[in-house]
Amino acid sequence: MDLYVMNCELLATCSALGYLEEDTYHREPDCLESVKDLIRYLRHEDDTRDTRQQLGAGQILQNDLLPIITQHSQDKALFDACIRLMVNLTQPALLCFGKVPDDPTVRHHFLEVVSYLQAYKEAFANEKVFGVLSETLYTLLQLDWDQRQEEDNLLIERILLLVRNVLHVPADPYEEKNVDDDASVHDKLLWAIHMSGLDDLIKFLASAQSEQQWSMHVLEVISLMFRDQTPELLVSAGQARSAQEKQRDAQELEALRQKEQAEKRSRTLQRGTRHSRFGGSYVVQGLKSIGEKDVIYHRGLHNFKNYTHDEGKAVRRVPKRKLHARDSEGKRRSALNVRLFLREFCVDFLENCYNRLMYLVKEGLIREQAQQHDETYYLWALSFFMAFNRGNGFRADLVSETMSIRAFHFIERNITNYYEMMLTDRKEATSWSRRMHLALKAYQELLLTVNEMDRSRDENIRQSANVIKSNIFYLMEYREIFLTLLRKFDETKQPRTFLRDLVESTHLFLRMLERFCKGRNNLVVQKKRVKRKKSKGRKNPTAAETTPEALEETWGAVAEELRATGFQLSEALTEGAVPFDAASETPLEEQRTEAMVRVQDALLNRRGPEALGLLRAARSVWPEGDVFGSADVEPEEELQLLKQILIANLPRPPPPEPGMEEEDGELEEEEELESVRVSETEFNFLDFIKRFASPNIVRPYLLLLRSYSQNSPHTNHCITRMLHRLAVDLKMDALLFQLSVFCLFNKILGDPVATAYKELVTFAKFVLNRFFALAAINNKAFVELLFWKSVGAVREMTEGYSKEGSKKAKWTPEEEDELRTLYVEHRDSEGKQRTSLPSSFPVLLSPILSSIWCFMAPVLESFQNVLGNILKKVTAKRSRARLVDKLLSMGLVSDRRELHKKRRRNPNAPGKSAAMGMTEEEFLADLTGGLTEEPMDGDEEEEEDEEESEGEELARQAPAARGKKSWMAERESMVEKNASLRTMVYTLRQEGMSGPLLWLQNCLNRTADDREEEGLFQPVPIVPLTEENEDAMEKKSFQRLLRKIGVRAPADEQESFWRIPAQMRPSQLRGAAEVLSPSQDALAAGAEESEQPTPGSPILEQQQGEADSHEQRAQALRALLLARKMKQPSASAEHTGQQIRHWLSEMAPYSQNPMCPGSK
Repeated sequence: MDLYVMNCELLATCSALGYLEEDTYHREPDCLESVKDLIRYLRHEDDTRDTRQQLGAGQILQNDLLPIITQHSQDKALFDACIRLMVNLTQPALLCFGKVPDDPTVRHHFLEVVSYLQAYKEAFANEKVFGVLSETLYTLLQLDWDQRQEEDNLLIERILLLVRNVLHVPADPYEEKNVDDDASVHDKLLWAIHMSGLDDLIKFLASAQSEQQWSMHVLEVISLMFRDQTPELLVSAGQARSAQEKQRDAQELEALRQKEQAEKRSRTLQRGTRHSRFGGSYVVQGLKSIGEKDVIYHRGLHNFKNYTHDEGKAVRRVPKRKLHARDSEGKRRSALNVRLFLREFCVDFLENCYNRLMYLVKEGLIREQAQQHDETYYLWALSFFMAFNRGNGFRADLVSETMSIRAFHFIERNITNYYEMMLTDRKEATSWSRRMHLALKAYQELLLTVNEMDRSRDENIRQSANVIKSNIFYLMEYREIFLTLLRKFDETKQPRTFLRDLVESTHLFLRMLERFCKGRNNLVVQKKRVKRKKSKGRKNPTAAETTPEALEETWGAVAEELRATGFQLSEALTEGAVPFDAASETPLEEQRTEAMVRVQDALLNRRGPEALGLLRAARSVWPEGDVFGSADVEPEEELQLLKQILIANLPRPPPPEPGMEEEDGELEEEEELESVRVSETEFNFLDFIKRFASPNIVRPYLLLLRSYSQNSPHTNHCITRMLHRLAVDLKMDALLFQLSVFCLFNKILGDPVATAYKELVTFAKFVLNRFFALAAINNKAFVELLFWKSVGAVREMTEGYSKEGSKKAKWTPEEEDELRTLYVEHRDSEGKQRTSLPSSFPVLLSPILSSIWCFMAPVLESFQNVLGNILKKVTAKRSRARLVDKLLSMGLVSDRRELHKKRRRNPNAPGKSAAMGMTEEEFLADLTGGLTEEPMDGDEEEEEDEEESEGEELARQAPAARGKKSWMAERESMVEKNASLRTMVYTLRQEGMSGPLLWLQNCLNRTADDREEEGLFQPVPIVPLTEENEDAMEKKSFQRLLRKIGVRAPADEQESFWRIPAQMRPSQLRGAAEVLSPSQDALAAGAEESEQPTPGSPILEQQQGEADSHEQRAQALRALLLARKMKQPSASAEHTGQQIRHWLSEMAPYSQNPMCPGSK
């Protein structure tokens, strides 16, 4: 900014400060008032920070303020005012503007402020300035706490803030182009701090018990002092280089020399010794140009290997949101004297200050006494000083404060929080990513320190390390944090350095875990499974809360509370009780009813004073009729009135429509509750490694491997070791059969200095040899190179492709014997009929349903369902189609039609034929409702053969029988489908899919509720929102269950999700959801229980058309109505008893059948 455009008032104020003559500063009489005026101007500056820029352009700090505090420090008032002004002028530009501006104009002002701050920093690199600050701070610290005034504490804080602001100023990359070991502005500033003795005062503030209030300021100053340093460089400062360091440097130089020689040889071979002025033109046969002709190449042949069709094309611009995140500025090596002084500072700080300071800062963070994001300083200090301690003769006692399970938990919590914020706060995703990187480095340093403790000679330290390892390996959160970070890595938000530290930390953790497991036969770890269920928040009490017993208990508590208060209300309750809304369009009469309901709700929630306040307010609004009591009512009469309101059955308004809730902005009444089920299981290291066998985890490793030439040897070793675990230990080498991976391997093998990467070269050759060996027997291997493959695709590629996408399970001899025994048992049971009632029905219904069954038993005939009974009892869980194939291959049946349900048809009574052959369980299931299904997709593999056979059988039937499918035929198929569904659900639960099954059950129930409330039947997509549900939707077994229920697959490429068809009724959806409930597992496991009734019942006309007489129709109708009544919750136990007595009296004439059990 030009000095000549400075505001005239500001210029006059600056002139009134004084002037500098040679090295002496002469202050004006109004110097103190002028400084205060400048502070006032800064307080009222605009958004462009014009005052700050004008003062920076006028160099007020360099020419006036610094000379004032160095030459006139004895004037305490002037010194305090100058410190205040300098703290304001040197505050970071990010604090001034809030963030880095996006607008170009505001960004220009931001950069101007930064440039002035850099000039201030250079002016502060003066021993005299820090000498004055140190002397002042020392004098203030000499005072005891009882002698210190409030102004003294403020001055101490301002001096620390001033030092913090100056150290925070970033370096100017254009001005400071210094090489390593050269002094930068930051180094000069650190040296001035050291020479003035301020570093000793900082260590005193960190260790003194009476100065713990400055702990966060001290930690912030220390972190900024070591901003450009690394622990390794400080440890090696002033020491002779070790043999390992010399050998490593020699290897790096040798690799560079080999690369240079290889490039020189390749240039020599590319062109001849004699230069030709004529390059020539060549036709490249087999390589087509834009037209049909071959490409014509106009350059020398030695350049043809670099030919590409992209030459001459404009480089495609990468969108900003897809650009890779940039790494932070690299570290530099400071001057030797600065590194030596910082090394001594670290040693003293670890011995005297570290444990105490870290404890105080941690307590402040936990109690939320610090500012936002102050935990980043704690994370940096933990990783830096623990790394220095490891390199400088490791001593566990120096870092004992941060070596605990609490430290692991604190860092893990911060990593999770940073990741969630990175997803939600997308504008600041880069900042959250940097914070997460700090937390990851702290976590890595904790693991490295535990590993160092494990190698200690002290037995106590080794035992402590074992305790810590037992805890972090036992808890699921610490084991799976690296899996989550690798799976969720995003190169657009997280830089390559983050990925490098993540890969190295994962390698260290797996190595420690593997070593820990080797010394133990069995390791028990904690396992957590999150179960989510929908809980409908409700404003109205449930039936359980309005039972007479509950109401009496509630009334007792409310009456006691009101009597204790003497029926006196506070002013807040009296003023806040508003029984009606004058601006509402609802009539006053309806609002009177709503006020009564509000009083009842307050009583039900045991808020007696609030209910009494509403009652008195409503009485003043509606005095007519004494609905809310008379004007001169006594307290006891009010109490009785409240009791009557509590037990009254008041009309409540219906719940609002979902759309209305969204318009009004109210919160959804339905909320998701999570229940975490914690269990213990035996840990298997190989099973844990299998979780890394995923393309989402392999891809970050290969992304880091692309920069193998820039990686350190240790980083390349970590990458190779993980890929070796997958390819060799798990035999998942096909996971790396991908074209981009092979291109990377080709680059490594063709590198002139490939000898420097022996481990990578050996592994690349191994993977390539495995691929070509597989390609010799699998002609689709080259096509598979185009895709990333899951574990299932890898198994198919290596073991052969199967029709169902997975290898069929083989039948063992024991399973074959069991199948043969079950087939013979159920085949020979034909004609047998049950006359007893199943045990699954309620006791109260047993007399009624037994009478109905005994009445209908002579009419119904048994039918044979061999396959359905085998499915219920067989131990080896197989699909229906596999069971049929096995029975055919064993020779037990000669035709698959023999396994279908046999229907005995009476040509004289076609209407009765469908009702023949019913067992008692199926008859009772008919009466109480069952699960019905929509027709399945025609490409379902398990039902193809059976549908074809049934189609042939129906084709041979009479046209009249073909035209109308009987109710009993539907019911018979429904029984089999129930058994098949339960079998599939049980199998999926055994595979660990309880979460997706619960999610699917919630989807079906919600859709049924919506269709009952709205009456609209539209296809509803099933959208998985969690990774577990997405994986389940991609599995064939889960898709077969969806088809079995009736859910429709995506019809074409325009649809992405499965959909619940519009034809499915709410009763069908609820029936399907009931089958998915965990209570059905016992049935699927083979327990001999009757199937639970479901709401889906046949149509009344069909039921009546299947009977012979009026009496039979009446009994079936009564039983159906009874079953429906019993499924609905009754109002009270007395009402239920009346219903049962009524039905028993109606059924009495039919209970005299001598065939019935228990009849007289």
